[in-house]
Parts: sequence; structure tokens; C-alpha cells
Amino acid sequence: MLKPNLSWACILLLLTVTFPVLAAYDRNQAVPVEKVEYGQVISVRNITQKQLIEDQNRGWKTFGGALIGGVIGNQFGGGSGRTVATILGALVGAGVGNNVGNSSYYQQTALVELMIKQEDGQEIMILQDRDPNMIFNVNDEVRVVYLQGFVRVDMAM
Repeated sequence: MLKPNLSWACILLLLTVTFPVLAAYDRNQAVPVEKVEYGQVISVRNITQKQLIEDQNRGWKTFGGALIGGVIGNQFGGGSGRTVATILGALVGAGVGNNVGNSSYYQQTALVELMIKQEDGQEIMILQDRDPNMIFNVNDEVRVVYLQGFVRVDMAM
């Protein structure tokens, strides 16, 4: 009995070591810096992006509504009338379950688009989250920090 549990534990350990979980870069997290460039802001544009967030549980709500509606419909009638009531109950329950608790909504994200002329003369455009504590203006001296897979702009020090 101990042997199967030990083999599963070994497989789980091997998978954990072989396939590490890659976490996204978050604020207040230390990540290696690939390079840092300095430049001057040429243009600033504040952008608001809307993104529709869909309800991920909609299918389960429909299924649950159909199941409950079928059970309630099955309580009525007899013979073929009971079958019809069960089917109608399932259909009505599915419709109600599909519409109740529809939690789709729009998420609004504030972004800033920066056109920067770097010290080497190259112009780059970066789109990043707008930080209300760091407002960029034309002619500001900035630092462009290249991280592994990410780029961030902040004020030059």
C-alpha cells in the first residue's frame, strides 16, 4: 500500500522541479534588470481602456438551473404529464440559471502612452499602467528599465 503513494509523491516532486510555476511580474517584486536607458519624453497620451470581463461560471449556472427545474417539474403531474412537466421545468430552470447572477462587467484600466527619445537618438513608444503618483510631461527626463519580458518607465534620478 505504501508503494503507490510513494510513487505518486515522486512523480509530483519531479513535475514540481521540472516545470516551475512562472509568476507574473508584480509591483514591489525584485526581478533582474537587463538594461537601463535614459531619455526625454517627446509626447504623453493618457488612455482609458475598457475590457469586458465575462462571467466564467455561466455554464454551471445554466446546468444547475436545468437540474433544479427538472427536479421541481418532476413533482407535478403523472405519466406523460410528469415527463412534460420535467422537461418544461428543466428548460425554464436553464433559462433562469443562465440569466440570474450574470456578473459580466467592464473593467476600466488607466494607461499612459509615452514616446521617448533615448540618449542614443532612438525613439521608442511604451504603453504602461498610469501611476497617479508619477505624472509624465513633455521634456521630462526618464529612465527606461528593461526587465525580463517587461519594460517600465519612471522619472530619472
